[in-house]
Amino acid sequence: MCSFISKPPHYHFLITSNFAEMAVTFSYLHTEAGLKSLESFLSGKTYISGNQITKDDVKVYAAVLEKPSADLYPSASKWYECVASKLSSSFPGKATGVGISAQAPSAEAAPVKEAAKEADAADDDDDLDLFGDETEEEKKAAEERDQAKSSTKKKESGKSSVLMDVKPWDDETDMKKLEEAVRSVEMPGLLWGASKLVPVGYGIKKLTIMLTIVDDLVSVDSLIEERLTVEPINEYVQSCDIVAFNKI
Repeated sequence: MCSFISKPPHYHFLITSNFAEMAVTFSYLHTEAGLKSLESFLSGKTYISGNQITKDDVKVYAAVLEKPSADLYPSASKWYECVASKLSSSFPGKATGVGISAQAPSAEAAPVKEAAKEADAADDDDDLDLFGDETEEEKKAAEERDQAKSSTKKKESGKSSVLMDVKPWDDETDMKKLEEAVRSVEMPGLLWGASKLVPVGYGIKKLTIMLTIVDDLVSVDSLIEERLTVEPINEYVQSCDIVAFNKI
């Protein structure tokens, strides 16, 4: 079943659900131990907090890489299907703006990489003339090799998936123009995704919209304060709230 939430390949932080009666902490939900703790908690329950889906369910759902096995984790599997169904109906269509790979490097890959490094080192040694003077061309070539090696060690900037509520001024605000104004904001590292209008009350609706950002290029706070709530967009937008923020 399709869902709009992207699954990060690894989680190294805690997911905490707070509600009236107690607080529960889930950790490492991509592991067997994490899924066992989730299964134990969900035994006899439909949702994380109460009798209907809440932000707690969305937050924990985003940390689970894939649907848990129905044989090993029946309660967690049933909960996962239920949340996925709710989210899928709220955000129909396929997620085309985000791609996630949950494949971890295999055990065989490490020796292969090490062998490749040793081969590269051997090639470098073959290029050395231990009994001759290094020429300017050889020095330049060595510097270029060092720069190329150091550049490959740089980590690729991470990405995040954000769910945002955009609120109008009143029930007379043209929500179509509001969404057009929001999507007109373009900047490197920002990709708008699926959206829907959600009734708030008294005839007022809010725009709930997904976006994907490159962490080093886009600050969500700056996006809201400097782009979405200033002229000319603030003619339609009264305020913006971050509903969910998940690392990819």
